[in-house]
Amino acid sequence: MKTFLALYMGSDTPMDPSSLSDETKTKGMAAWGQWMADHAAAVVDGGGPLGKTKKTGADGVSDIRNRVAGYVIVRAESHEAAAAMFENHPHFAIFPGDSVEIMERLPVPGQG
Repeated sequence: MKTFLALYMGSDTPMDPSSLSDETKTKGMAAWGQWMADHAAAVVDGGGPLGKTKKTGADGVSDIRNRVAGYVIVRAESHEAAAAMFENHPHFAIFPGDSVEIMERLPVPGQG
């Protein structure tokens, strides 16, 4: 089995979560919980939502914005199988998220 990092991507325009209706929140969280239950055997780290971003580079530390809204780590036989897990995911099917980006976790060079 391979391990994959899935990033829940938000939109280019920040959204205020309090603007969602209670019905959307309830429906979305129920669907998210069901997705987690349906894929429990594949979930390595349930992840969660992410907050504001700081960037550290040669020029120091600065506040930045990116579209990463959260993450989860899963196991699957292939990249295609991992991506298929997220088809119609509540992040974008119910909530106003944009997409889920899935990438394979590769071995660290020199460590096997």
